[in-house]
Amino acid sequence: MIKKYYFFITVGLICMSINTAAQDLHLSQHDAAALYLNPALVGQFDGSYRIHGHYRTQWGSLSSKAYRTAAISFDMPINKFAIGGQVINGRAGAGDYNALGIVLNAGYSFTVDKNETHKFSIGLQGGVIQKSINYENLYFENQYTTTGGGSFDQSLPNGENVSNSSFWIPDVNAGFVYYYGKDQIKINPFVGASIFHITQPNETFYGVDNKLPLRYIAHGGAKINLSERFQLMPKLLFMQQENAQEINYGLMLHYHLKGTDAIILFGPTYRSADAFIVEAGLKIGSYEAKIGYDYNTSSLNDFSDGKGGFEISLTYIPKVFKPNPIQNCPRI
Repeated sequence: MIKKYYFFITVGLICMSINTAAQDLHLSQHDAAALYLNPALVGQFDGSYRIHGHYRTQWGSLSSKAYRTAAISFDMPINKFAIGGQVINGRAGAGDYNALGIVLNAGYSFTVDKNETHKFSIGLQGGVIQKSINYENLYFENQYTTTGGGSFDQSLPNGENVSNSSFWIPDVNAGFVYYYGKDQIKINPFVGASIFHITQPNETFYGVDNKLPLRYIAHGGAKINLSERFQLMPKLLFMQQENAQEINYGLMLHYHLKGTDAIILFGPTYRSADAFIVEAGLKIGSYEAKIGYDYNTSSLNDFSDGKGGFEISLTYIPKVFKPNPIQNCPRI
């Protein structure tokens, strides 16, 4: 416990004393939270509308306050257009560092061939980000005293030149997606790319110039129809923001239960040099629920004992009856 205690004090001091560029929240079930992955995925599903909820908690074994992320989104297609919106909030650590994002989303879909099997979608998001922190809950180097054997005294000045504890900044994101939407084929590939914080707004608690760095995402995969009851979906995600880089290699199995409208979902994902993730879920009618757990494999394993994050998501898409066979949408 002593090792873990000093680890988090050190991290807290470093984070508050140095003007570093922050990184965005990340999700292990990145494909479930479609609008957070790529603005072009707005309206890309077979149904009248989509409601999605997401919750993640991590580092509970290390901190008195686990790091939590929650998101909710809504989107719907309107002919070739689509609209939607998303709210995502993350809170981290004893200082209650909070990052809230609110965006509205618009998209447009089109095809480039006569059979309308080569599908493209472009999307744009616009909104705001609010960040805040509670300095009264943090310990700083200047507050350390040797009295009584050594301790932190929060009544002492912290020595930090802080201009504010909360701020709002604008946010603009964009992306595109391509997928091959033909039912009568064994493999349906898909690929997409997105960029976040295009305007690179200034974010700072210290009143200095500190641009929010761009976040780049490239993702792709394929739906492989092995049989009427089995489908495989290999997936790849690459994400980079400033010096932080993430690569996810995933494989999901879809098994259709005979005589029912239910699909069992299961598969592993490896996030390079960071975590091994297991996901499982169930899709029944208009509902899809998934749970996942991260097993920490990074150097933080010395402090976490392998305990990573727990994540759950729920999606509701009411179906629309169509007399003719519908084309595949990218299940990414």
